[in-house]
Amino acid sequence: MSRIKEFNLPDLGEGLTEGEILAWLVKVGDTIELNQPIVEVETAKAAVEIPAKWAGQVQAIFHPEGSTVEVGTPIIAIDTDPGAGPVEQSTTGAPTTDLPTPSAASLAAVEVAPTEGAVEPGLIGGPAPGGRTAVLVGYGPRTTAAKRRPRKDTTPAATAPAAPVQVSPARVAPAPVQPAPAPMVNGNGRSSGPVLAKPPVRKLAKDLGVDLGTLTGSGPSGSITREDVQRAAAPAAAEPLTVTSPVSSAASFGADREQRIPVKGVRKLTAENMSRSAFTAPHVTEFLTVDVTRAMKALDRLRGRREWREVRVSPLLLVAKAVLLAVRRHPMVNSSWAGDEIVVKEYVNLGIAAATERGLIVPNIKDAGRLTLRELADAMTDLVQTAKAGKTSPADMSGGTLTITNVGVFGVDTGTPILPPGESAILAFGAVREQPWVHKGKVKPRLVTTLSLSFDHRIIDGELGSKFLRDVGDFLADPEAALLAWT
Repeated sequence: MSRIKEFNLPDLGEGLTEGEILAWLVKVGDTIELNQPIVEVETAKAAVEIPAKWAGQVQAIFHPEGSTVEVGTPIIAIDTDPGAGPVEQSTTGAPTTDLPTPSAASLAAVEVAPTEGAVEPGLIGGPAPGGRTAVLVGYGPRTTAAKRRPRKDTTPAATAPAAPVQVSPARVAPAPVQPAPAPMVNGNGRSSGPVLAKPPVRKLAKDLGVDLGTLTGSGPSGSITREDVQRAAAPAAAEPLTVTSPVSSAASFGADREQRIPVKGVRKLTAENMSRSAFTAPHVTEFLTVDVTRAMKALDRLRGRREWREVRVSPLLLVAKAVLLAVRRHPMVNSSWAGDEIVVKEYVNLGIAAATERGLIVPNIKDAGRLTLRELADAMTDLVQTAKAGKTSPADMSGGTLTITNVGVFGVDTGTPILPPGESAILAFGAVREQPWVHKGKVKPRLVTTLSLSFDHRIIDGELGSKFLRDVGDFLADPEAALLAWT
């Protein structure tokens, strides 16, 4: 059995077929352990760290940062027995010779010359039968130079240039190596060498056209921060920019004053899901304005309790609790349409829409209905922090049954949200504002918010939707009384 193992991009679930390599966490020559994170990949749903399937030494990295790779494609080669000595050549018709160790000047990468015909996987060094050139490890010289899925290469296989392969210093064949070869360039356009930057910062730099290799980081351990990237993208005489999206930077526009942003990742998946949902489920939206003065006072009392002082308490916590209690009273709201049947779920995987640098994502809290109020608060805090850090896993974004979107954090009164695919209802929570309100027969300033509920009219009729929304509103109008009455 070969000691060189090729690690393929794994199936990350939910029908995802490809991922973009955000950052390599190892380099050629590194010794790695089993289950050690080796690469960070952005799928259409999230950025995830992929662990090593074997322990050993990294022999080759097949795709640079920024590449889009299909599931099942080899991304790295690992020598699972590095202590056994140099890797020997293939014995299929060619003599086996030892591979010398190159000088430091020749360490980096080898660009394999184009060859006639395809090269079989697994060939290691030396010539192969039929005039084919074997390479160090992997799939051999590629028959196409295209790496990204949307592009289609029509160049004949016999004349297509080969893809560069990054190889281990101790495994370089003598013939192709020249003194001081060109260094490998990653997806950010910088030469090889460690650059400390988190994935969201790398994405911002890529969107703004900033070369991370030219920056000096001001963060911990010399890491590059968002502010470093923003300063580099701004004109020399301008103040530092606060950039929240690629479109917000004037420097990102071309001479024609237009900018073209590739639709991929989270934004692409969101567009596909929203289009499918909007034209599949017949949407109905209802609105309810609620006096939440008592709810806000209840939150203040909760924050003042000693055991809650370290807990993040926000109005959204009470909205989530209201939704979960209302589902118990109206289980049909927590269901999905399955063609010839309606599937009603006893569990509630409560989705919380979160705006991140990659776009809108909707991770969910599994079986949220079984959680206490304190457990729900902790789960919501973890969910939001993980989403903001870009670490939400695909599993956390699958299987949602009911969603809340908090448009109030943007100062918006309400909206008409579109259902996430497979769900029958989504509640929008608007901004809490002080408004004149009739209270006990007199007009007084009260804290008021507007709720809107969009639902699938195939499952939820007007009466059920109205009762559910009314129950949520009643809880927020007086949560302490509702808890006593409903539980």
